[in-house]
Amino acid sequence: MKKKVISAMLAAAMIISVTGCGNNGGTESAKDTTASGTETAVSDTKKDGAATIEFWTNNRHDEAYMNEMIDSFNASHSDIQINYTILTDDWANSIQLAYQGGTAPDIISIQASDNMTLQTYVDAGIFYNIKDYIAGDEEFQKVTEAYDHKYEGLTSFGDDIYWVPNGVRTGTRIEWNKDLVNAAGATEIPSKLSDFVELAKAATNDSTYGIAFTSSSPFSRWLEGCGEMSGATPGGYDYANGVYDFSSWKEIVEEAAKLYADGSVLPGSENQGVDNSRALFAQGAFALWGNASQEAGVFTDQFPCSFDWGVAELPTLTGEVKGALSCSPNGGYVMLSSCENKDAAWEVIKYFSSEDFLKGYFEGGYSIPLSGYMSNIVDTSNIGRLADFELQDYEDVYPATPAVSVEGDDWKTVLWNVVLGYVSADEAIEDLNTRYNAALESGLSNGTCKRVIVENYDPLQPSAGTVTYKTE
Repeated sequence: MKKKVISAMLAAAMIISVTGCGNNGGTESAKDTTASGTETAVSDTKKDGAATIEFWTNNRHDEAYMNEMIDSFNASHSDIQINYTILTDDWANSIQLAYQGGTAPDIISIQASDNMTLQTYVDAGIFYNIKDYIAGDEEFQKVTEAYDHKYEGLTSFGDDIYWVPNGVRTGTRIEWNKDLVNAAGATEIPSKLSDFVELAKAATNDSTYGIAFTSSSPFSRWLEGCGEMSGATPGGYDYANGVYDFSSWKEIVEEAAKLYADGSVLPGSENQGVDNSRALFAQGAFALWGNASQEAGVFTDQFPCSFDWGVAELPTLTGEVKGALSCSPNGGYVMLSSCENKDAAWEVIKYFSSEDFLKGYFEGGYSIPLSGYMSNIVDTSNIGRLADFELQDYEDVYPATPAVSVEGDDWKTVLWNVVLGYVSADEAIEDLNTRYNAALESGLSNGTCKRVIVENYDPLQPSAGTVTYKTE
């Protein structure tokens, strides 16, 4: 793929003008990285009469592979050409603005962590229902196991399907310095949270600390997962009764607060950016760190560790797994309703979700396969430490909670303040229950959200229940 460097202003103009051309065939080649986080990487192959499918993504980590495979597709197809644009900043809002302005792409990538609330984009008419395309394509069904990976409120509503995930970002794990943990008298990470807290205390001495946090989403790094696996209400939402109840988080945050009370936490780490804390772990400044599968690459390439480090399951309150650890589906593609050539767009989605494409993608270490079909095909011998983060039986996708608008700090911030010792658990829980249920009732009364109730709810298999919606 030949590329040219252009100015930031011209790059922005090209995104508008190229997309606005619709399906007229020829396009210009451009690649630009701007201060606003926009890159375009577009094939400059011109084929008269070919349908041009505009594809936007916010993923940069897989750019080399995507370039290679899109080049291959464009070279082998005379009727369809893919225009590839990377747009990393303000992703969700950018898609809405492009749609409203008539400059939207035909296809976008999507992952659960994008926080693109499905209800919002469906109600606005932005996302296109692809259920008929899926029903007519047995190969797509086989490779993706599309009907086994429908997640209510995240990828689908009832029988209507808006995207199908191919990969998954598994839940958080504990990364640990084996030298420091062994020196503290342990050979493995305890399964019980109280024992984990004691290990952090034992690993703290004059030169090292037991654990560290970060200023960037500190509660989400591993404490949230610890609570989920302990059976606490995910996001504080009681799916069985359709109300918010944070009381099950009390023992979790009170136990975690002992990490600070014991002096086991690297001082000031909660004010450090995540990369600073990662670098300090790699330097051996502390023994325990919690994060998800991206750390496989971080501690191999970005901040390589000079010591042997392990990956362990999260501890739980009792040492038993009583709830599912939330995992995050990714590697999906959405067709926008404004797409003028939907059949051609579907061919591109099929290509990105094909066996050959996905095999190379997963073996390149860009994600972890979600479908059992692809899991059985992928050779994991070359994916390095990513293999340590493989999907576990107790991981699942929770149904989307009501889209409430809550005034004040969100629940993770409030519970993190308990860990820091700024507020008691009882005060925090009373505050959260009051504000979140008030927001739910307000949303129900003004029609901006619905009460979500999961019939036959099983905290170990939350996606298996039947989701129902109520307006009161």
